[in-house]
Amino acid sequence: MNGEYNKFIVSRGKIIDTSTPAVMAIINITPDSFYADSRKQEEEEIVRSVRKALDDGAAIIDLGAYSTRPGADTVSPDEEMRRMRLALTAVRSAFPDTTVSIDTYRACVAEMAVSEFGADIINDISAGTLDEAMFPTMARLQVPYIMMHMRGTPQTMQQMTQYDDLIPDILRFFAGRTERLRSAGFDREIIIDPGFGFAKTTEQNFELLDNLSVFQCLKAPILVGISRKTMIWKTLGITPDEALNGTTALNCFALDRGADILRVHDVKEAVEAVRLFSALHKR
Repeated sequence: MNGEYNKFIVSRGKIIDTSTPAVMAIINITPDSFYADSRKQEEEEIVRSVRKALDDGAAIIDLGAYSTRPGADTVSPDEEMRRMRLALTAVRSAFPDTTVSIDTYRACVAEMAVSEFGADIINDISAGTLDEAMFPTMARLQVPYIMMHMRGTPQTMQQMTQYDDLIPDILRFFAGRTERLRSAGFDREIIIDPGFGFAKTTEQNFELLDNLSVFQCLKAPILVGISRKTMIWKTLGITPDEALNGTTALNCFALDRGADILRVHDVKEAVEAVRLFSALHKR
């Protein structure tokens, strides 16, 4: 919470002030996301899940229609678009003023979501590396962009965990991708996601978390998505279903290291962690 950078994310007249860290709720419109309880494929269950997330204090709803877990099956652009339209129709009808983020690396899906449904944020796991049309598209759309670090694809990333020096390598990646996006004409907010679990071993994930504050040098809000991930449940010898307590513990550590946004499956617990952390730092 001590970084010297703009903590405000502004989109379509909505303002998210991350000087008090914000919570982003994960809503997966997929049959195969790694955490079964996050999978929502029918309109009623999508609406029910979003309502609960908002009631629990989520500031952003993150909709994903393509599982990016390690080894996930490929989904066609048409199928991703169909799933996303289903979700956006339901969410915009029930909660028209909600801040919606679109979890996609495909420019065509980003274009549809913003142009047809007024999506507020694009959340790209590849920082534009998997679709060369993404940066020109973002320059046209001009909505805030979450840029995540990864290597390869969801199918190959866990074979790409060799780094010369993990933290400097990731910093160079973000510096290069940011420069390229700005050169394309994008002038809105960029949010940095270090990409826990993406082309990183468990040991590397903990090294990344321990050094999270280093990324404040990029002068952009930092998003952390470690909810129920392998680094938690494999370390503890449990399952993703049992990983809520571990998630909360590491989310508290991430807040202490400078996280501005927590992307989570369990909103209530994350919001409580933020409230307690903020109370501690306001003494």
